[in-house]
Amino acid sequence: MLIVTNQLHKYYGNLHVLKGISMQVAKSEIVSIVGASGAGKTTLLQILGTLDKPDQGTVQIDGSEIPWNSAGKLAAFRNQHIGFIFQFHHLLPEFTAMENICIPAMIGRRNMEETEQKARTLLQYLNLNGREHHKPSELSGGEQQRVAVARALINDPSIILADEPSGNLDSANAKELHALFFRLRKELGQTFVIVTHNEELADMADRKLVMKDGTMA
Repeated sequence: MLIVTNQLHKYYGNLHVLKGISMQVAKSEIVSIVGASGAGKTTLLQILGTLDKPDQGTVQIDGSEIPWNSAGKLAAFRNQHIGFIFQFHHLLPEFTAMENICIPAMIGRRNMEETEQKARTLLQYLNLNGREHHKPSELSGGEQQRVAVARALINDPSIILADEPSGNLDSANAKELHALFFRLRKELGQTFVIVTHNEELADMADRKLVMKDGTMA
């Protein structure tokens, strides 16, 4: 299994947000997580992405325990193993599409000539030809989200975590993005865990996990 969690608990003060979450995700699987606001979906995704730490329980990704107690090792682990796609892209406005895509590789101190070649390949793959020198303000919403997908892919992550990835897109661009996820799984073997309120996307996944009050319903 690519991801294995065992009895995850998370508290914020007296609020018990996650109440013993155990789950597994296989390589090349697409898993959706749904539930009402406040169910704990984003907290779970943040823990899977090593952006937050559980108060109890364990997380393994690609056979490795998360190095929670070392900020440096944790950042390196995140950079090497995890790609992120967010609802609002989080592209840096002062940088071009190419520069935004390359940022995770720069942080990981990867060879920049190889990184830029891979970024060009991803731009072509994602139908962004001719957009590499455009800044986010010069791109459509769908194009910005595809740049964010390329950025998530640049370091060949073990898994991509997506938090409401189509929540800021119109229906046509949302359908295109959803189809892209399944193309990436088919052609690149990519694994996805997707938190979404989009029922169409949730139902397309290999498995749909429903969260309720901090537990898997």
